[in-house]
Amino acid sequence: MSDSKPVILTCAQPTGVLTIGNYLGAIKNWATMLDDYECFFGVVDLHAITVKYTPAELRKNTLSCVAQYIACGLDPERSNIFIQSHVIGHTELAWLLSCITPIGDLQRMTQFKEKAAKLGFKVADEEDANGLRFSHEGARAQASVNSGLLMYPVLMAADILLYNADAVPVGNDQRQHLELCRDLAQRFNHTYSDTFTIPEPFIPKAGARVMSLQSPDRKMSKSDENQNATLYILDDPKVLKKKIMSAVTDSGSEIVAREDKPGVSNLLQIYSAMSGREIAEIEDALQGKGYGDLKKEVADAVISVLEPVQARYHELIADKAYLESVLKSGAEAAQKRAYKVLGKVYRKAGFVERPR
Repeated sequence: MSDSKPVILTCAQPTGVLTIGNYLGAIKNWATMLDDYECFFGVVDLHAITVKYTPAELRKNTLSCVAQYIACGLDPERSNIFIQSHVIGHTELAWLLSCITPIGDLQRMTQFKEKAAKLGFKVADEEDANGLRFSHEGARAQASVNSGLLMYPVLMAADILLYNADAVPVGNDQRQHLELCRDLAQRFNHTYSDTFTIPEPFIPKAGARVMSLQSPDRKMSKSDENQNATLYILDDPKVLKKKIMSAVTDSGSEIVAREDKPGVSNLLQIYSAMSGREIAEIEDALQGKGYGDLKKEVADAVISVLEPVQARYHELIADKAYLESVLKSGAEAAQKRAYKVLGKVYRKAGFVERPR
């Protein structure tokens, strides 16, 4: 790969099977970057341990995530696919960055507050004499919030800065984390002299925003308790069809994308993204037909796209030797770049060079 290409890095946790929202909103767009950028696609297993997990499941999900990436179009010959824990430097750089990160900045992170709240810990706006934020209500629950949950954005910043990435594809839920990353890069550069590239958010051509099939006012999510709300890329075709046919629609019978028809609009969005047809064209073709006709056509479009993805996935997951070769190659490329950046950071920070 040419060093002249700008570097893009994007990472995802190995949290099981990807949804069509992950595919349409992210991975499909990532696949269009392969020729114009030097791409690093990381599976961030170190991030996955901030919540309770089963080691065997983590290993299984990590390899499955790699296989799903490739099946969805991320070509290992034109990109670097690696596992975070295979590359020395992520945790080392995270420690250095943590030493220039105010605790208050981390406690203000929306995701931390939301996740901590689920565990019963409320982050208050008060500060004690030492400037530490606290909550009387959450004192007991605080014990259940591990420090990894708080430090998560620092490790994410390290993931990005370790490769001196020029750009990072981010969704709205990660913008705050990228802003912290940019702040830390600027702070380090100001303190120790120019070291890090300040990463820019990469906004690809708009990907489909896929909503829940059962509650179309919120995004489709793999954590949804109602599994009929979510389409997974590895769902059996019969399951896909059953979920789509049971999708929530709206009052009236008109098939049109409109604000007051979120259920129908969502189905049209999925249909358009999967078929490549414009929504207006689909609306015209279905004029005078019912919601059942729409759902059947959406199911056919989804299944026709996912069947070859599923076939490729099953080939890949059965070939562990191939997946390991992809990960070895990806880790080598990632490590080469990481060592270069980390060595520069260590020198700037005043560490004595290791004897050769």
